Amino acid sequence: MRIHTLHREQLLPLPPAAVFPFFADAANLEAITPPLLRFRVTTPQPLQIGPGALIDYRLRVHGVPIRWQSRIDEWSPPHRFVDLQVRGPYARWHHTHTFRGTPEGGTLMTDTVRYAIGYGPLGELAHRLLVRRDLERIFDHRANAIIPLLARDNERRTTPLDSARI
Repeated sequence: MRIHTLHREQLLPLPPAAVFPFFADAANLEAITPPLLRFRVTTPQPLQIGPGALIDYRLRVHGVPIRWQSRIDEWSPPHRFVDLQVRGPYARWHHTHTFRGTPEGGTLMTDTVRYAIGYGPLGELAHRLLVRRDLERIFDHRANAIIPLLARDNERRTTPLDSARI
């Protein structure tokens, strides 16, 4: 079984302590996933994320319904977490998320996904024809969606209530 790697880096304009809570909320996965996938977190909310947490999802890939379960294997706020596929479409899925502060006060976010398709030569053919390209498109969409959603999330977390409006 061949292990493939997808590696992405993105500069975010907020420090890790402001970025990490956005990614610690599993519901935000829906917001950063392309609508075409019809991705839904099916684990009842609110979901407490931490080591050993199991998260269930439902999505469609090329119209085919998929159920996916991941487990948080490592949890080190606000710098790193790792999720592993427990059940889903891949023979292996190991996703490492890291958040490193920059001298300018932002965050260098890194995603490293190690994955395998399985199914021998047919899996490798599927990887070349569909899977690699699909994953790149998903992570391209995420990169474009994250900054505006992160700004809105951070504003919501840091804006004090205006007592005159209550």
